[in-house]
Amino acid sequence: MQRGVRIRTEFKMSQLFSRRRVLQGAGSALILPLLTTPGQAGLMKFRHGVSLLGDPKYPEGFKQFDYVNAAAPKGGKIRLGINGSFDSLNGNTINGDPIDPGVNEQLLVKSLDEPFGAYGLLAEGIWHPEDYSSVVYSLRPEAHFSDGEPVKPEDVIFSFDALKANLPARQAYYKDVLRAEKTGDREVTFVFSVKGNRELPQIVGEFGVLPKHWWTGKDKDGKQRDVAASTLEPMLGSAPYTVGKIISGQTFTLTRDKNYWGEKLAVNVGQNNFDEIEYQIYGDGTVMFEAFKGDRFDVNLERSSKTWATGYDFPAVKNGSVFKGLIPQGGAEGMQAWVLNLRREKFQDARVRHALNLAYDFEWANQNLFYGQYQRSRSYFNNSELEAKGLPGPGELALLDPLRDQIPPEVFTTEFANPLNTTPQERRKNLQAAQAMFAAAGWKPEVENGKRVLKNSKGEIFTFNIVLDWDAYERIALPYKEQLELLGVSVTIRTIDVSQFARLQKEFDYDVIVAVWGQSLSPGNEQSEFWTSAFASKEGSKNYYGIKNPAVDAIVAKLTTAPDRKSLIAACQALDRVLMWNHYGVPMWFKQGERLAHWKRVAHPEKLPLFGLGYPSMWWFDEKAAAGIVKS
Repeated sequence: MQRGVRIRTEFKMSQLFSRRRVLQGAGSALILPLLTTPGQAGLMKFRHGVSLLGDPKYPEGFKQFDYVNAAAPKGGKIRLGINGSFDSLNGNTINGDPIDPGVNEQLLVKSLDEPFGAYGLLAEGIWHPEDYSSVVYSLRPEAHFSDGEPVKPEDVIFSFDALKANLPARQAYYKDVLRAEKTGDREVTFVFSVKGNRELPQIVGEFGVLPKHWWTGKDKDGKQRDVAASTLEPMLGSAPYTVGKIISGQTFTLTRDKNYWGEKLAVNVGQNNFDEIEYQIYGDGTVMFEAFKGDRFDVNLERSSKTWATGYDFPAVKNGSVFKGLIPQGGAEGMQAWVLNLRREKFQDARVRHALNLAYDFEWANQNLFYGQYQRSRSYFNNSELEAKGLPGPGELALLDPLRDQIPPEVFTTEFANPLNTTPQERRKNLQAAQAMFAAAGWKPEVENGKRVLKNSKGEIFTFNIVLDWDAYERIALPYKEQLELLGVSVTIRTIDVSQFARLQKEFDYDVIVAVWGQSLSPGNEQSEFWTSAFASKEGSKNYYGIKNPAVDAIVAKLTTAPDRKSLIAACQALDRVLMWNHYGVPMWFKQGERLAHWKRVAHPEKLPLFGLGYPSMWWFDEKAAAGIVKS
């Protein structure tokens, strides 16, 4: 299951806003009539919500989520900043530089105070058989798009088919969904190609439902709309907000629909409070921070540790007009890394990749650049029970032993640990070890024009480019470059704008970049897109490394069909070990919470939920606080 990410945090760019065969056999024959007969509601017990761990936290008939303020006032405006760019409001395509305004609601909505719970939004009920071979969603009769047209099974099917056709991420996520079909006036059934995937019934409720009648119609100029194309036309949706004013690449505004169909649903109580939500786009992080200081927008999730430590000394912070705090968050912390593109021959030797990790001095960077705010990433599932520790246990070994000849031997003998550089002696020892690794891989040091270089038997110099999309990365990349040059590695650092970077990343046209893989506490089909051979050449996928490893493919296949929580944990730990010991990238770091700053005219519940900040949805405009703001 993917963890939603709504705003770009430090060294991370995410778009705004936010898993098999036809049923066969004697057992399946008992199910098929129910899946193809309209009006299934009388034949099965639909549930109001689901959880991967059994019953969800909130019972049927619950009134609201515990973390919201049911008395939050309606009205006012919130202004949000985004570091990036956009030339399209169609989040259903990889064409152009799209951003999703979030006007297409989902069948289910997650709660933010439990790791695995989700509840009906467009759907009023959900049912699946005990073997998880399919799932049936019953749509709410009152759910409609903002033009008054009801949300129908045809819309759900159209949306699913379009998203899976157009987006590599959805192709991976839903690769085991055989088809979606209408099985009642308000029922849609997803049939899976395998049984036993406990996550699939829930995650097929996670995509935005598009209005089929709108997308198959024509725009105001009489041109046929294309769900796979970029567009700045305000899209029709069913959400609490509609798209208002748009200035391409600069800003767009969402306006609250006071006739929104789902206003009184329990999952919406205390939410959707602002009359307007304005998104401002900034191409430069420094300019964006200055705009926040100057009260141009209201909420800032600080990306830079340096700015967090030294930049929040302006008057509005000192006089209390701006709140500043580190908000603890739960869940697994994924991997942020210097990505080594295995599509480049120079990075295909694991000894080279290991050497590049040995040369990275995280301890110096944490002390001198990050003000001690980070921990070094040691896992693809940091700070969770999914993280591999110690030596493999019985559950892991059952997965790893059949692959023993395809994975590094250290997986079975040694707990992975990054090199430490806490003393000059350790730094020197690590550089010496890195030099030996390069030599073993055929890269020997020479002096050329008075400069140390590494050359192979062909006389080629070991060199690569680091491509960045934010100038603040440069202060991090430069010390790494200096360490590498001591070994004879020639490094060029190039910073480009966000749209150029997005294109290079999509096309895998880079040597080294910085990338982040977010993780939830319930990894699933998205892991295929991250790590497997099928997505190594799939343009726009998140297999940034370009991994083509049958052992990784096999473990991911076991992970996505894990029959229970214990098996899932073992599969994640096994995957973690294999990824780490292959040294696909150079691990960077993670922080212990969200660095949140906001002008106090916008307010939120005193205690924020553990699995998200809930903004702007459950925040509100505070007129009294707004009147008391002092900027200097």
